[in-house]
Amino acid sequence: MKKGISLTVFFLLVFSALTFSADISIVKMQGIVMSLDLKKSTVVISEKTFVWDQKTAFYNEKGSPITVDSLKIKGWVYIEGENDKANQRWVAKKIYLLPKYIERKERYLYPFIQQN
Repeated sequence: MKKGISLTVFFLLVFSALTFSADISIVKMQGIVMSLDLKKSTVVISEKTFVWDQKTAFYNEKGSPITVDSLKIKGWVYIEGENDKANQRWVAKKIYLLPKYIERKERYLYPFIQQN
């Protein structure tokens, strides 16, 4: 009886931990800029809309800081963002301009791209 209860509690804890970890709302992705609105501070990357704020950092492919004016439609970027559930939007934290789509075998050349 004690083993059964212990086993049940163990599985409940494991599955609840998995549920909480699945709720993490951070996105790190590589994509193409489909739309850009500098006045509204929004960018659509691979059909996902992001906004940026004063804390958002913009970098080139070498990791050097750049201005938001460097973003171009149809350009490749790597973005790190968070889900702002209160305002139901994605907020960009870091945006890196890329020269092209970076294949998995080339990602070691770009240390900011997280290896999956």
